Amino acid sequence: MVKLRLKRYGQKGQPSYRIVAIESSNRRQGRALEELGYYNPRTDETRLDVPAIVRWLKQGAQPSKIVHDILRKAQVFEQVNAS
Repeated sequence: MVKLRLKRYGQKGQPSYRIVAIESSNRRQGRALEELGYYNPRTDETRLDVPAIVRWLKQGAQPSKIVHDILRKAQVFEQVNAS
């Protein structure tokens, strides 16, 4: 099963995350199928590749809880339901 989840990078104590599509059996830092965006919790900055995220969601990818909250805040699910 494909999951949309966060992949951590950045220095110790200064995390940033990439939002990636990855097989659920792979570890967090494992090879991602596709990078879909960026999330910085310290500045609350978010950049999303919305068409790619919508495509993965339509194919059945399941977002993690935090990624679900990020996508809901960016109103991505309205685009999935509209199409």
